[in-house]
Amino acid sequence: MLVPRYLHALETADAAAAIALFAPDGLVHSPLYGTLPATDFYPALFADTAASRLTLRRVMHGDDEGTPTVAFWFDFAWVLANGDPAPFTVVDVAELDDEGRIVQLHIVYDTAPIRAAFDRQRAARPTA
Repeated sequence: MLVPRYLHALETADAAAAIALFAPDGLVHSPLYGTLPATDFYPALFADTAASRLTLRRVMHGDDEGTPTVAFWFDFAWVLANGDPAPFTVVDVAELDDEGRIVQLHIVYDTAPIRAAFDRQRAARPTA
């Protein structure tokens, strides 16, 4: 149930729905954004997003040393807020608490194909 809810929140840019899947102190480890609290990560991600379409490939479950873990492999057809396409394939690894909430989410993908488009968009933003 976690994975479909998470992917739906990503696809619909629903920060509140994504954050609700995390423990109160949940962290996201992202190759583009660094390590952020989930409460900061999703608003930043969705500010950089015009649209996204997700295609789930596979879900894997584990429980190493008492830490329930779910990994999900999916295609992320990301369109940046400036309209540039930035698609990638990703594996998200979620470490869960006893209530099934995400404590840590590790996002794993190669940023090389999309880094230039992401950096251009970021550089074009007005500074405060």
